Amino acid sequence: MLPVLIRRETAADVEAVHAVTEAAFAARPGGEVWLVGALRADVGWIPALSLVAEVDGAVVGHVVCTRASVGGSPALGLGPLSVLPSHQRVGVGKALMHAVLGAADALGEPLVVLLGDPAYYSRFGFRLASDLGITPPVEDWAPYFQARTLTAYTPSLTGPFAYADPFTRL
Repeated sequence: MLPVLIRRETAADVEAVHAVTEAAFAARPGGEVWLVGALRADVGWIPALSLVAEVDGAVVGHVVCTRASVGGSPALGLGPLSVLPSHQRVGVGKALMHAVLGAADALGEPLVVLLGDPAYYSRFGFRLASDLGITPPVEDWAPYFQARTLTAYTPSLTGPFAYADPFTRL
């Protein structure tokens, strides 16, 4: 694994985060790049949960969790998670995931939800959200809609999941 520094995003990182997200999602241009900018301007943005990964002083990855809800109670939505293609599969994404989950837990958040590949995200403790009684905003997402409980989680946290508003405009 490369020596990676994980830290909070600063205003000076905005352009680098844009470039990382654009490169990471080059096969699907526009959506995730737009989403990060829209989330940054949304009331659901949580600065303490927007993290960058640096290698040799350069930003090579980014992850963000934003305010969401389950059945009207506070939760987090994770994503996008972006890593420069040249730094994928060497532990940068793994470091970002562990850091953002640890930060969310330290802030007393109960739950993190995401839409993604179960084969990848299960290594971080994610499981199908439906196993916890959480339903996705789009029924077809169910096989990829996952949740990770944190220390403050209680089993009564069930119901429909709602992302921060910009997710609804994708």
